[in-house]
Amino acid sequence: MAPTGKRTGEGTRSTGPAPPSSAGYLDGRLLIAMPVMGDARFERSVIYLCAHSAEGAMGIIVNHPAGSIDFPELLQQLGIIRKGEHIKLPENAESMKVLRGGPVDTGRGFVLHSSDFYIENATLRIDDGVCLTATVDILRAIANGSGPKHAILALGYAGWAPGQLETEIQSNGWLHCDADADLIFGDDVDEKYGRALRKIGIDPGMLSNEAGHA
Repeated sequence: MAPTGKRTGEGTRSTGPAPPSSAGYLDGRLLIAMPVMGDARFERSVIYLCAHSAEGAMGIIVNHPAGSIDFPELLQQLGIIRKGEHIKLPENAESMKVLRGGPVDTGRGFVLHSSDFYIENATLRIDDGVCLTATVDILRAIANGSGPKHAILALGYAGWAPGQLETEIQSNGWLHCDADADLIFGDDVDEKYGRALRKIGIDPGMLSNEAGHA
């Protein structure tokens, strides 16, 4: 799935050519928001980067619940199951997390999932263990028990124009770390931000909440 070039923040100016990045492209890694970013939509967010290239970047927030949206109820709204059939759903479908994936295309669902499930011409394989599928077919598969072992459903995504993410990282808006299945698919959504910071040796309590101070 190629990035759309839409920006995450309103009123962000064009950054021009992408600045050099010593880490290279970060697809398949996790971004961790810093307090200095100043965008409430990404406060304390952990984002799995699905795509990052000279054309821009696209990722899914993995630690912001989508309000009170319930996955079985969502399946009913989409006509995948009938009312009352949620009691027949597999356990992983009953407990599947619905997250707020980002501010772009919020009416569309994106499923991050383990690589044991693949739909030809519809699934993007990001690394050896994680894929992204954005068609309703994967929701049907999860509902009938033939879907991936691990999955989260995100409504919307985060997108960056060419060079924008690199500039935000250089401005200390984001840290990044290696991804792991527990941080992506784990049930303890509220704990992911702290665990991601501790993974790179940072005590969450030491971060300043004042913009302009790390």
